[in-house]
Amino acid sequence: METLAPELTAERSAYELERGKPMPSQNHSIVQLNLGFELKTRYRDQFRFMSEINIAIGGRVLVPDVGIFEKTPVDMAHDVQVLTQLPLTTIEILSPRQALDDLIDKADAYLAAGVKSCWVVMPKLQGVAVFSAPGTYVFFRSPETLLDPATGVELPLEPLFE
Repeated sequence: METLAPELTAERSAYELERGKPMPSQNHSIVQLNLGFELKTRYRDQFRFMSEINIAIGGRVLVPDVGIFEKTPVDMAHDVQVLTQLPLTTIEILSPRQALDDLIDKADAYLAAGVKSCWVVMPKLQGVAVFSAPGTYVFFRSPETLLDPATGVELPLEPLFE
């Protein structure tokens, strides 16, 4: 009988159980912060950026790594745990123990709900697939500049992977 490698049989961490997704890695963390920084630096006057926010979609709650929303005022006196407002764009960063199919399925769910575009970032490939419809995407790789027609966002990829 064949046995699985220990890392494939390990119990899921509390993080993974609570959030329903693999624990992020060092590279995931670096890319996520770089992405937020680059987006906010270039587009802070046009969009609101949120990280790890709960969004109610189709009777379930999904949590993108980053969401790009229409610019709205912040109300620190009244917080919201689960948003019903859809982002314009969701951004998911592939973790080392995560299946790419899972993120593509998640992108399909976002798009079906009305999200305009979904980015799937692949740190190991230093690239980003920008989905505009299920099965329809353009792949950008560093040092190219990503262009998202849904938002008009143009983003050089090289700084994301440094």
